[in-house]
Amino acid sequence: MMMRKKTTALVAMLIAALLAGCASLDVVGRQSVTSFDAVLQAIPAQVAADETNGGFALTAPDGAVRLIWSEDYSQSPLHDVMLELDAQPFLDAGLAPEKLPADYIFYEGEATGAMAGPLLMVGVKLGSDALRYSGEATPLAAYEQIVSRYRQSINFHTALDHFGVLLGDGNMFEWAKDLSTNSATNEAQDKDIVYVLNPEPLIAAGVDPEKLAGWVYAQVPTDDGDVWKFLKPFDLK
Repeated sequence: MMMRKKTTALVAMLIAALLAGCASLDVVGRQSVTSFDAVLQAIPAQVAADETNGGFALTAPDGAVRLIWSEDYSQSPLHDVMLELDAQPFLDAGLAPEKLPADYIFYEGEATGAMAGPLLMVGVKLGSDALRYSGEATPLAAYEQIVSRYRQSINFHTALDHFGVLLGDGNMFEWAKDLSTNSATNEAQDKDIVYVLNPEPLIAAGVDPEKLAGWVYAQVPTDDGDVWKFLKPFDLK
């Protein structure tokens, strides 16, 4: 009887620990929604519907890159979450588009969306869900769909106190957990929002980091050590 009681108590403790871990993950998800909303509210002129990709876009203050997220994964033409980039700086730095991996889409001429070509697009297809909303599909409500359905795509970068959306192959979009207290002491990294690219496939396709205008080539601290990234950081205040 004593052994049974001990086993029952142990199982209860394990369940409690598991639930606590899940609750912790949920906290990160919920906080990321509040934090992302703060970013949207801080630069409303940079947030707009994107009819070409069936979702919403957050355009960088310099207009050279957009984060795009879908409002209905069953209707997304290419990716559900992606970065759309002005490709000209990469071409000027030596990019040979034919050497890019399959997950990079290159448009040579003028694009049909909000940005003029040439363009690069990279992102992920999360699923084929036909998303439903209790009210209007808004930029924040569409982001909440990512958190609720594909929580693994939301990251917390502890070293910089940033939330992020993972876009596959080391590409991502990050934003400060708290815009009011974020301190941009590192010009390359600790900004309010940061568009992040994995430099390896771009360098393999001919890009010279020293010649890439408008992007910062820097090492970023992670739990697994420092990694090289192409960064486009902005302060919003």
